[in-house]
Amino acid sequence: MAGKGSVDKAKGKAKEMAGKITGNRERQVQGKVDQARGDAKRAMHDARERARKADPSLGRDQG
Repeated sequence: MAGKGSVDKAKGKAKEMAGKITGNRERQVQGKVDQARGDAKRAMHDARERARKADPSLGRDQG
């Protein structure tokens, strides 16, 4: 799972917490955006894997 959105989620959580501690609402929002980006990357990866399992030919180059 490493790299499939995990880094964005961790980075976002750190930004959000830093924003809460310092009272910086913009940084909090940036952190939430990074977390959402991580969730989206993970969802795309999961969808790709499900599609690949449903149709193994999707994993090969079709060139």
